[in-house]
Amino acid sequence: MTDNTGSNNLETPNPPKEGLTFRKGALVKVNRQLYQLGIEAKASDPIPPEYIFEGPGEVLTIKEEYAQIRWRRPVPDVWLRIDQLETFKE
Repeated sequence: MTDNTGSNNLETPNPPKEGLTFRKGALVKVNRQLYQLGIEAKASDPIPPEYIFEGPGEVLTIKEEYAQIRWRRPVPDVWLRIDQLETFKE
C-alpha cells in the first residue's frame, strides 16, 4: 500500500510500550514465563540463575526496549528486554 507521496506504508513504527514505567534506580526482577519465551533465554544458559527471578536487580540505564540490570551479587550487569521485567516487591 502506498500513500499519495508514493512511499511504501506497509510497515508501521514500533508502538510505544505502555505500562512499562521503569526508571534508573528501580528495583526489578525477571518474569520467568516471559523470559523463557524470549530469544534471550535461547542465547543464554539452559538453566538461568534463580536470583534473576527472585530479585532485586537495579535498573542502571534504559536504551530503547532494553534495560541494563545490576544484581546485588558478584556477577556482570546484564541487558534484558523491559517487557520481561516486573517491579520487585519485598
